[in-house]
Amino acid sequence: MKTNQIDIFSEEYPDSLRQIADPPRILYYRGEWNPEIFEQTISVVGSRKMTRYGRFMTESLVTEIAEAGITVLSGFMYGIDATSHKAAVDAEGKTIAVMPCGIERIHPLYQKGLYEEIIHGGGLILSEYEADSQPALWTYPRRNRIVVGLSPLLLVMEAGLKSGALMTARIARRYNKKIYALPGPLSSTVSLGCALLIKQGASIVTGSQDILLEYGLLPCEPKQNGTGKRKKMLSSLQKSIIEQLEREAMSVDEMTRVLGKSASQIGAELTLLTLQKRLSFQEGRYSLC
Repeated sequence: MKTNQIDIFSEEYPDSLRQIADPPRILYYRGEWNPEIFEQTISVVGSRKMTRYGRFMTESLVTEIAEAGITVLSGFMYGIDATSHKAAVDAEGKTIAVMPCGIERIHPLYQKGLYEEIIHGGGLILSEYEADSQPALWTYPRRNRIVVGLSPLLLVMEAGLKSGALMTARIARRYNKKIYALPGPLSSTVSLGCALLIKQGASIVTGSQDILLEYGLLPCEPKQNGTGKRKKMLSSLQKSIIEQLEREAMSVDEMTRVLGKSASQIGAELTLLTLQKRLSFQEGRYSLC
């Protein structure tokens, strides 16, 4: 696989990255360099120890964002990073992975398939490090300044109070980037960082429309491929809930009796579907939006 490079003096070097305090002099890359990929971007970061809720919401939001033509940037690590890249690829959108190691090293190696999918889908693999140099503790925060620098927006999906995602948000604040954070249950340690960001002034993301409107894009019906992929993301219980609500609005107790599941199981799924804007709740009953 061919490795290329572009230096800071090139006209095609991203302007947004050139403007940060310490831009990389050289960017090594794999894939086809097209300056248009940097025109509308969003950086997505979050916990490596993502929850089921974090995965679901990342897949949902990133799918719709990528379908709208916004390039998704992240750091390629397992968890929220990898989920973001994969959702963008599956939506036939563009994504850029910024590596904390040499451009010729796939890290982590077991994500080789995703690495190749990003390139074959028209995305890019970027690094400021040449050859196959190993990642180190200091290369991760250095990598994060590039992830943040390439976009005016940062979306934090899940973050602990001492997480790399929260450190990345601090970089974004220093660069005067707009920060969005996903609200989550305070009983979850990986939601506490997002709660702190919101308390400090970050915007709450309630759906993909928040991001689309930043670029003057109106929420619209997704492409047929994207619609099918989102349906596949639903669990069997979520599909059963939607099938029931296609007939009539129902309360939690009614769904519990009909579906033979506990109120806690039904309640958890209803919360996820409501946050995704699939359901609305009025007068004690849920219905489809």
